[in-house]
This record gives sequence, structure tokens and C-alpha cells, in this order.
Amino acid sequence: MSADNHNIAYLCTGKICENGLADKVAMRWISPQFERTDVTFAELDEQSNRFANVLSSLGMGKGDLLCTFLPKCMEQFFVFLGSLKREMITGTLFSNFGEDALLDRLGDSGAQVLVTKRSLYKKVERIRPRLPHLRHVILVDVADHLADDVLSYARLMDAAAATFETPATSAGTPSVLHYTSGSTGKPKGVLHRHGSILQQSRTCREVLGLTPDDIFWCTADQGWVTGTSYGIIGPWSLGVTQVHYGGGYDAGNWMDLLAGEGVTVWYTAPTALRMLMREDGETYEGVDLPALRHICSVGEPLNPEVMTWAGKTFGREIYDTWFQTETGAIMIANRPGLPVRPGSMGTRISGVEPAIVADDGTICSPGEHGNLCVKQGWDSMFITYLNNPTAYASKFRNGYYHTGDMAWQDEDGYFWFLGRSDDVINTSGHLVSPFEVESALLELPEVAESGVIGVPDELLFEKVVAYVHFHRGIDLTAELELKIRIHVANRLSSLAIPQEVIGVPSVPKNKSGKIMRRVLKAQYLGQDAGDISTLEE
Repeated sequence: MSADNHNIAYLCTGKICENGLADKVAMRWISPQFERTDVTFAELDEQSNRFANVLSSLGMGKGDLLCTFLPKCMEQFFVFLGSLKREMITGTLFSNFGEDALLDRLGDSGAQVLVTKRSLYKKVERIRPRLPHLRHVILVDVADHLADDVLSYARLMDAAAATFETPATSAGTPSVLHYTSGSTGKPKGVLHRHGSILQQSRTCREVLGLTPDDIFWCTADQGWVTGTSYGIIGPWSLGVTQVHYGGGYDAGNWMDLLAGEGVTVWYTAPTALRMLMREDGETYEGVDLPALRHICSVGEPLNPEVMTWAGKTFGREIYDTWFQTETGAIMIANRPGLPVRPGSMGTRISGVEPAIVADDGTICSPGEHGNLCVKQGWDSMFITYLNNPTAYASKFRNGYYHTGDMAWQDEDGYFWFLGRSDDVINTSGHLVSPFEVESALLELPEVAESGVIGVPDELLFEKVVAYVHFHRGIDLTAELELKIRIHVANRLSSLAIPQEVIGVPSVPKNKSGKIMRRVLKAQYLGQDAGDISTLEE
């Protein structure tokens, strides 16, 4: 890694070309129709250079903020890297976000540039009057500018030079922004720095086991931290060829892709593996994956039965990994060369010092349950919650970052996940805020109040369950339940859709008005709700 330039985009493109790999394929783009486009590192460098020059022509520079709001597409990568070359803060937004979710994130970040598609811009148009900082919208799929501030990506790129001198960027320079949601309040902007590439690159070598000869496929969307840390930064910093597929989940297509592209290392999510496990056995008859060396997983704990199934079906080990949006890179993991203990998170990686910490701040002994924490100072540690320094400071105590997860460590250094210490719902490897879902439900005229929880689910790890108290005279019908689901999808995302809607005469709250989600969860699971003395009468 360059000692004087930590610029993520330069290290993933220009530096790789300087090392003699300019003609090597960086990205094998596979369209939903399985049309293939190869992009070399030289072309990746040139396209990101052009976009850096586009930003310069728009008066955008170091410290300004750009967000992408895109489905899986090649432009995502050119924009992401070009923005980082310009030393802008670069955020990626999930393309399924609804208007409220967009407004929260674009409003909080004060994004000045948004790159999106024309169809998605319709959502932005309706909230744009409330986004005073947004100066330029760039559409990747229109041939001509639509207005002075609604611009054509193609026209801008055609007019931009193919060379760009990336400035020497310090490790501490702000880089990537991802939003995560807590159990209460608005989403928080997790801001990283260019120096995060040190750990992203290292974990690609030490955990994912990537070498220059590998063909790597990470299934994560670039709207999430896995999709940027391991679908862009880490592999390309090592000069690794990546497969990127524009289509959605389809077991047959995925098997064709793994076999046809000769994927050697596959990084995916437990939810996807559980979906594959549910497919008819005929799906895998005749599937031959001689190139595939191993499978890695991230998002939520990996079920032991999935590991057993994968071993029988693919004849490969699955290595579970753990990290968070805030950590920026893998912190604890199973990996090649380390005996796997089914159900365990694995052991710490180099450069990271995790610990199990009791509520009083003491370090727990092996076998004791406590708070999963990490000693401050790892390379990919986030540098702040954007516009929320109080929340950031609250995550650090006595030199340790408190992850919000509960876990324990065995005598041999393996960590074992217990659950979240707050109410955030982990569904399909993505975090959903109950508060955001509740807020969306309250917009419906039929809804008087709501409480949202996550409960264990065999496929999704956790599913969203909404308890809803309706206004007088309103009954829960199939039509109303469908309306609720559509509304939540449009306002937030498809990930936040309640899998169950339960009508109740009231939602339990304490005397200060806080929804008692633990009471709802206990009710759903048939467990003792514990102390309910603070509940409203």
C-alpha cells in the first residue's frame, strides 16, 4: 500500500495499472440477460478519471458530498471511484428506498450531487423542494440534459478528459458514507476514511483468501457496506477480477454464473444460502464448480444446518464473517486454515482487538456473556456519525467501541453471537429500524398506533412483524394488509415490509410513551415479558 497516498480510488485503479495490470479484466459485468462486458483496469481508471473531471467541471471538490441512488449497473463503479478520486465524500443509497428514507438520508447528509436513473428520479422530484443543498442531479440513462440541474451522464462523460491527477490523499481524509438505523430516531450517517482500504485489502487476503489469479463474486448490492468494502475496494486494491451480476436472485442463473465464469471465491449472505437450500434438489443436478475454492458469508450468523447442506451440495466449506457498517471491514471471521466450529463467528483478525465486556466495564472471562466490543484504533474504524457527534461519542467507553451485539468467547478465542442489545431488526443481512417502519405505518389514515419487532425466521434470520392498533370501526382485512405492505415498501424499502401484520386493541407503552417492544416480542414468542410495572394503565 502506498505510504504517501491512501486514496481508495487511485489504489484500486491507477496504482494497479502502474503495477503492470492495466490490461487485466477488473470487472466482468453480467447483465440480467447474461450479456457480458469486460472492463479492464485501464478502462476502470479512465472511466473514473472522466467522472472525476465531470465533478471538477461542476465545481465539486474535496469534502463535498455525492450520493448514488442506483440499481446494480456499471455506472455505479465509475461514479463511486471518480468521486473518491476527487476526494469527495461518497454515499451509496439502496435503490429500493422510498421517499421518506431518501429524504432522511439526502437531507441529513446535505448531498450536493445525486447520481440516479430517470425512473428513480421520480421519487427525488417529489422531495426535492425539501433538499436545498442538492445542486446537481445526474441521470445515467438519458442522452441529453433535461434541465440546467438535471444532467445527462453520457453527455458529461463525453466532454470530460480521460486523464486525472489524483491528489495525494491522507489516510484520515473522509471517504465513504453509509447510513444505518438505530431502534429509535433517524438513520445515522456512518462516515469512513480513505485509510480504511488498509484493512479492507488485508482482510481480502487473510480472510477471503484472495490472490491475483482469483475470480471473485460478491453478491451484495453497492447500497450497503459489504457491496463497497468487498464488492469494490478490497478486491480491486489487490488487482483481483470481480464478477458483477445485474440480475436478482435466481438459483439456476446463479449456478450458471458460478460455473460459467469460473468463480473461485464467492462471498454471499446466509439468507441467499437458505433460499438456495430450499430449492428443489434437481436445481443442483449436474452442477460442476471445479474452480470454486470456498464460500464466505456475511450479514447474520450462519446456521449450522446451512453449512452442512453446502458441504453436501457443493463439497465446499462456508466461512462465516462478522463486521458492521461502523467497522468498515471484517473484524471476526472463520477462514481457510482455521478449523470451523459451526455456529461460531470465528476468531479475531490481525490488527483487531475484540473483547467481551460486562456492563460495568470489566472484561469477561471465557464463557461469560457480555457486550461485544472492539478496542479503538483499527484501520477501518468509522470517524463519526455525520452531524451527530453525541451519538458517536456514546459508542466508545474506556477505549472500546461498543457494537450493540451480545456475544461470548470460548477458551480458544472463538466468538459466539447471542443477539442485538437493542431492537434493530436484522432481516436478510440488512438492518431495519422499527422506528422507521412504525413512522411509515402511522401515515396511513386507518392506523392509530403501531409497534414493530423482529422475530426469528428460518429464511430471513429475523422477519418484521407489525402490531397495529386501528382507528375505531377499522378491521384488518386482506386488502388493508396489502395496502400496508405497499405503503411501507414505497416509503422505506422492500426489506422493511412486515411479514406479519397483527391487529391489537392497544400497543404497550411505558409511562413516558416509549413503545415496549420487548413486551411485544415476548407476547409473540409466548415468553414471560418480565417487569411490566412501567407500562401504561
